[in-house]
Amino acid sequence: MQLYHHPYSLDSQKVRIALEEKGIDYTSYHVNPLTGKNMNVTFFRMNPSAKLPVFQNGAHVIFRAIDIIQYIDRLAVHLSGEIQPVNTEVLQWMQKVDGWNPKMFTLTHTPLKYRAFVSKFIRRVLIARMAEAPDLASMYHVKLRDGYETEDRLKDPETMRQSEEELSKLLDDVEAQLNKTKYLAGDEFSPADSMFIPILARIALLDLHEEYISSRPRVLEYHTLVKQRPSYKVVIGKYFNGWKKYHTLFRTSFFLCVRTLFRKY
Repeated sequence: MQLYHHPYSLDSQKVRIALEEKGIDYTSYHVNPLTGKNMNVTFFRMNPSAKLPVFQNGAHVIFRAIDIIQYIDRLAVHLSGEIQPVNTEVLQWMQKVDGWNPKMFTLTHTPLKYRAFVSKFIRRVLIARMAEAPDLASMYHVKLRDGYETEDRLKDPETMRQSEEELSKLLDDVEAQLNKTKYLAGDEFSPADSMFIPILARIALLDLHEEYISSRPRVLEYHTLVKQRPSYKVVIGKYFNGWKKYHTLFRTSFFLCVRTLFRKY
């Protein structure tokens, strides 16, 4: 089994937590979207959406995080030989969490100068890949157009307002649920928690902990609890706890600066 992912990718974090919780071995391939590695020709042929993660088990390739996690859950059941009933509450929470798109929230809370620098670099990567693989030029052009459309949406204050409202609604629902249960779908850790935990990590990474997490006592308690799990430490803590997030971000920034300086896209 192979997983194409990156520590920055929130959906990648969801899948990796699920894999760690189930104790499933896999081959890891880092594909950094901030440096345009997801636009490399070989990867793009396999996955024209260029989104992460991508999970491959033999000839079986899965692209969406929620689908991968459900596949992992079924695989773990098969490997254990146990027959477990389908938990509809877990599935409902997975779908609810999946319904919030973190992309615009993340971008609107990223300083403009950094966002513009990365965006410009990615455009140059796309143009270089068009020249490298003319047969894929039309699909690369779609990604280029998507980038410009995203930039236009970010200029609209309504985009930020809507994303923040949707996140607040999700967190309020979680707060209410955690008044009744230890974890998101009951008193046992489930795939729903694998889906949700990276959202809290993203909020913390953007220095919005006080506004979104600390203001909700049960969510704060839950966040403190899950940060102690080995899966969290391996998937998120290793890269983003304390000073480590600056080290992770510095490495990417340095790479972008060097590649830009030498025009290596």
